[in-house]
Amino acid sequence: MIVRSATDADVPALARVATSSYASGFRDILEPETLASRDEAFFAQRFAGELASLRVAEEGGRTIGFSKVTDTHLDMLFVDPAAQGTGGGGALLAEAEARGVRTLECFRDNAAARRFYERHGWRLARAYERDFLGKSRAFVFYEKP
Repeated sequence: MIVRSATDADVPALARVATSSYASGFRDILEPETLASRDEAFFAQRFAGELASLRVAEEGGRTIGFSKVTDTHLDMLFVDPAAQGTGGGGALLAEAEARGVRTLECFRDNAAARRFYERHGWRLARAYERDFLGKSRAFVFYEKP
C-alpha cells in the first residue's frame, strides 16, 4: 500500500472513487437526485483545484482511495467500495494523523464510517444538525485524543 500526494493525472481516478463511494456509502442517507449530482464531472472539477490537500492510496498501481485534509481537519476519506477492507482507509487515516489531523465530521447515520473511525481510536465529541446541500442533515464530530 502506497499513500502519496495527488497529481493532475490522479484526478479522473479520484473522481471515480469519490462517485462510487458516494453512491455506495450514502445511498440510505442522501436522496437519489442529490447522489446523481455528485458525479465524476463534479468531483473532477472540485479536485482539480485542491490537489495540495489530497493524498492517494494505491495498491498495485491502482488508485483505491483518497483523503482530503484542511489544516488539522479530515474533510474526506473515501475508499473504492471494491477495495474496502484492504487497508487503504487505515493507511490514509494514519498518514493524515501523522500530519496532525485531529478532527473529522461524518453523517450520523453512516454507521460503517463511524465504526471505522472508532476502531482507529477516534472519539465522538458531539452530534448536531446543519445544512448540507439545501437540507438539514444529522452529523457527528469526532476528535482524535
